[in-house]
Amino acid sequence: MSITNLEENSVQNPRITWEGCSVLLDINDGDRLVFARLTAGSYAPQLATIRKCFSRNNVPEKGDCPIKDEFKDNRALVDNNTAQSLTGEDIDAMRRQGATGDDIVEALIANSATFEKKTSFSQEKYRLKKQKKYAPKVLLRRPFARSICETYFKKYPARIGFLRVDNLSLLLSMANVTAHSDVLVVDKIGGILTGAVAERLGGTGYVCNTYVGATPYPIDIVRIFNFSKEIWKRIVRSPIADLCTARNETSVQSGHLPDACNNEEMLSPCSPSNTSAINGTLHPSENGKTPKAGEKAPQEVIELWREHGFSSLIVAAPDLDAWNIVKEVLSLVSFSAPFAIYHQYLQPLATCMHNLQLGKMAIGLQISEPWMREYQILPSRTHPHMQMSAFGGYILSGTRICVGDQPS
Repeated sequence: MSITNLEENSVQNPRITWEGCSVLLDINDGDRLVFARLTAGSYAPQLATIRKCFSRNNVPEKGDCPIKDEFKDNRALVDNNTAQSLTGEDIDAMRRQGATGDDIVEALIANSATFEKKTSFSQEKYRLKKQKKYAPKVLLRRPFARSICETYFKKYPARIGFLRVDNLSLLLSMANVTAHSDVLVVDKIGGILTGAVAERLGGTGYVCNTYVGATPYPIDIVRIFNFSKEIWKRIVRSPIADLCTARNETSVQSGHLPDACNNEEMLSPCSPSNTSAINGTLHPSENGKTPKAGEKAPQEVIELWREHGFSSLIVAAPDLDAWNIVKEVLSLVSFSAPFAIYHQYLQPLATCMHNLQLGKMAIGLQISEPWMREYQILPSRTHPHMQMSAFGGYILSGTRICVGDQPS
């Protein structure tokens, strides 16, 4: 089966992989998370010995170690690094001779002078520690929005603006991201937001990544999602200036956009004339060219967005002032369209909310702070994780309205 057919089949069957696809390596139940790309003949020295799973008969899992009644304790043990007679050179020699990770672990146990003196709990703890190092358990996972967000939040939280997965889910829900939507995003968190929106759209509608100035914001994380060609061509870019109407070009160049409610041609998302824009019936490949993710939006689609606006707006730009960016892009969405703005801190969103209220630009404004706790579930030891993130940022949400429609 060709790589193209494998990519197409992967949409229906997420268990299919192919050469060149991105994968998430979950090592030792989340101890390490590594993004990798499958290539022919690749070799990872740190994963030279890969076990599909631990044998329950040989390796008790966490929380399942049999605790026996015994009179031994560890008071007489002294950790002076002399108990292990097997050296690093000996282990390297065993590897060159083809020894497996299990063989190395058993050799370490056999050459430990203190292993038999330890309690059964300490013995299992020692065994698990050595197995994680010499016989790691690796789970091959397919990257999705949730797993990608969780991995970046654990390893490089600053790269995604400290956006936690529950906040990402709330952003998509509050912006009403559904199939056949045209979503405008301001993504300065590496592309995780753009990829999550495109994943939910599933090849319908468009996700337009807009930006201020002439330089697009990087969206490298989108490459990890393994999108099909239909989804790739629905991810486009366009600067704010190109999305504005021609008669407002002077105001755009000066850095201030007038309220789009003065445009009599602006239609609501429910208008029949706007159905083609919402349902994404205009295909950018009509001219024979299929754009890649992040390419410039086709001119005919931009003209449609200028006339009818986007169906929703999502902003995640911690480096920018929330109010300055919102007043630039809010006029690009349709009336009655929802929007959601993420920021790591509360004050920028509070200022933005206050200005939106003063300008009578939106209704239903609220600032949300999601709260999520992770629990350890073990026999007789169920409790929240002691070391977990207690903070996930804030979200300002609302619905855009026309000033003339503001109720008295």
